[in-house]
Amino acid sequence: MPIIFLIRHGENEYVKEGRLAGRTPNVHLNQTGTQQADQLARYFSNIKIRAVYSSPLERTIETAQPIAAALNLTIQIRDGLNEVDFGDWQGKTLKSLRRRKLWNIVQSAPSQARFPGGESFSEAQLRIVNEIGNICSKHKPKDHIICISHSDMIKLLVAYYIGLPVDYFQKLFISPGSISAMYFAEMGGKLVTLNSSLSQPINSI
Repeated sequence: MPIIFLIRHGENEYVKEGRLAGRTPNVHLNQTGTQQADQLARYFSNIKIRAVYSSPLERTIETAQPIAAALNLTIQIRDGLNEVDFGDWQGKTLKSLRRRKLWNIVQSAPSQARFPGGESFSEAQLRIVNEIGNICSKHKPKDHIICISHSDMIKLLVAYYIGLPVDYFQKLFISPGSISAMYFAEMGGKLVTLNSSLSQPINSI
């Protein structure tokens, strides 16, 4: 099975301001995010990548565009890579959300959390695990693939494959513009690297 590079989209103003973007439309990369995307494109231009997949949101597509251009590939949009559906929480500041009773559940027992008008973390985890499985089935064992998604979605995927319960997935950290990598084989996925920054070069895989 292939190696998948899991990239979190670059920085945007919602990240910078501490606001939960969720699936809010028209959230674009800021200057720092654009620079991160360009750095990723330069890095991956030296790696033989078979496909670039992206969440359908603007900030992920804008992160994918320079990468795909450098590799002469077409971005393939996958709904399964989309952000968690935060429902009524979408667009709110983290400061205001911390005052809600659900916040403590989200942080300490996320397996029990369901966002009002949205989905649960368990549903989001199942969605991305199924999506990655479908993507892997389309590729050969030695293929290298890029999937551009969101912080919680990457953490939920990694947690599933390393056997970390959903209640502890918040202990993982995924920075904007970072790269995590997983190797997928018949026995499941194995974590190769987590939250790597291009300021600290990744070992060859």
